[in-house]
Amino acid sequence: MTIAEELWQANQDLAIACLQNPFVQGIADGSLSKVKFAYYVGQDAFFLEAFARAYSIAAAKAPDWQGFNTFHDLAGSVLQELNLHQTYASQWGVDLKTVDPSAATRRYTDFLLATAWSQNVGVTAAAMLPCMKLYAFLGQAIAVNGVPNHDYADWISTYSSEEFEPLSEQLAQLVERYLEREDGRPSRYLQSSAPYRYAMQCELDFFQAAWNAK
Repeated sequence: MTIAEELWQANQDLAIACLQNPFVQGIADGSLSKVKFAYYVGQDAFFLEAFARAYSIAAAKAPDWQGFNTFHDLAGSVLQELNLHQTYASQWGVDLKTVDPSAATRRYTDFLLATAWSQNVGVTAAAMLPCMKLYAFLGQAIAVNGVPNHDYADWISTYSSEEFEPLSEQLAQLVERYLEREDGRPSRYLQSSAPYRYAMQCELDFFQAAWNAK
């Protein structure tokens, strides 16, 4: 079992909690209010900008050219995701330039950027992996019987697509590549497991904050 697989299995409780969160379930069945989704779009755009910056910091700190290129490519994929949010923003009347990040959003972005600046790239990749892995999991779970035909079909289609999961796999490979090992086990596994779980909890809090939006 790879480090990424081990971390994912150890945090299944939070992954399931995210899937069962009323915000995610509202996306799944199309019942989510437009106000809550519009709020989420603004918060997620703010988050993704920080996510792209964290990738860029990791790219600059990568000890080899292959790592630099992979982190750089992943940052590019986030910029493409932000383009999707621009489309959402136009559809839902959200001004992304005036987004005020919630406490949950700020806590998550501050954590990712602090980790990227202060930790080695293996730990940074582990802290960023929950977002990528979780969204692929959510998209595929919701679209298990096909993408439903409602207002949130584009969101479901994006995260259940064959193009999205490989991005998660690329990041998982970076975790495996850069976490140091001793005697066949990652010497920094325990160091990476706490940031990974914290990020997963931040994901759950992020969805709950969007659900609570008025």
